[in-house]
Amino acid sequence: MNKISELKSILGENLPWNKARLDCFVKMLLALFVVRTVNLSEIAVAFSSKAELSSRYKRLQRFFAQFKIDYTIFARLIFKLFFSNTQKIYLTIDRTNWYWGKQKINIFMLGVAYEGISIPLFWSCLPKAGSSNIKEQKALINRFLKCFGSSQIIGLLGDREYGSGGLFNWLNKNNIPFYIRIKEGSMVHIKKKKLFTVKKIFRELNPKEHRVFDMAVELFGQRVFIAGSRSEKGELMIVATNRLPKNAISIYLRRWEIECLFHALKGRGFRFEETHMTTLERVEKLMALLALGMCWAHKIGEWKARKKSIKINRHRESNRPQNSFFRYGLDFIRDLLINPCNKISQFRVCISELFSFNAQQGPVS
Repeated sequence: MNKISELKSILGENLPWNKARLDCFVKMLLALFVVRTVNLSEIAVAFSSKAELSSRYKRLQRFFAQFKIDYTIFARLIFKLFFSNTQKIYLTIDRTNWYWGKQKINIFMLGVAYEGISIPLFWSCLPKAGSSNIKEQKALINRFLKCFGSSQIIGLLGDREYGSGGLFNWLNKNNIPFYIRIKEGSMVHIKKKKLFTVKKIFRELNPKEHRVFDMAVELFGQRVFIAGSRSEKGELMIVATNRLPKNAISIYLRRWEIECLFHALKGRGFRFEETHMTTLERVEKLMALLALGMCWAHKIGEWKARKKSIKINRHRESNRPQNSFFRYGLDFIRDLLINPCNKISQFRVCISELFSFNAQQGPVS
């Protein structure tokens, strides 16, 4: 059994797709690792087939034009690659966007913070440029709630785009904990009387200091706690939460993991911006391919790091890993595919590691 049929066999146990669609998806996934770009012309070159190059390209186009993906089933598959059904999790939400010609591609993403990256579960291409609104925010979060419920959520993390009374009120009604950054000019009531900007409350913070305000405040008509931190460069960051705020800053900082996801999908990984697709439905399907590819690379990176630690680059100010888990795994899988001599057994391990469900138990905090 070759690498394509092995991967098809296991993936077919988890996705109710017909053989032709599954075959196309698996071959696209492997080609994606080889060429490291979402450009269909490039993927067609590495797409395993006896057909002419032009026929391969048309097959890829048909997949994205005609095939309907059940994103709920896909999200359940990705979730169980990393998490158990009782594991406590932090949700992250954010957008990434770019232009292709005059067309703005604006992807609104929900993921789960995990080992330095956010695992993508649900996404939506917004039919506009600019920020998401409360309706779009509730719709994306509701997709998670309908699929998994709210009992596992110990925090929703978002930047200043999501600091609004509408979202805070909705999250409180659904008993969803949140840690969301707010704008410095946001006004709060203290003891229902005095009105202050949050910037004024934390004005005495020095660089590299953080502080929790010692009482609840009213923000956007909602009772919240606030914590502030000032960076080494003097930038003030203020986080609002509907839970005890002792660790609000450190919890919020895990929001950065969704930025790491975007880096993996784009320039540092699969170069998402190189797609020529502008039809939003097709871009969302392409994102499904990238999501599984990202998860595979990350899991293999973790597995490789357990066998051989990632080298540390030592600097005066900080010591950083030479590679992320994602990049460590990406390079390893690419090497197996591009230089396959006598490496089929290692590739089988890569497949088994991808589908080692719930290998990571316990809280992610």
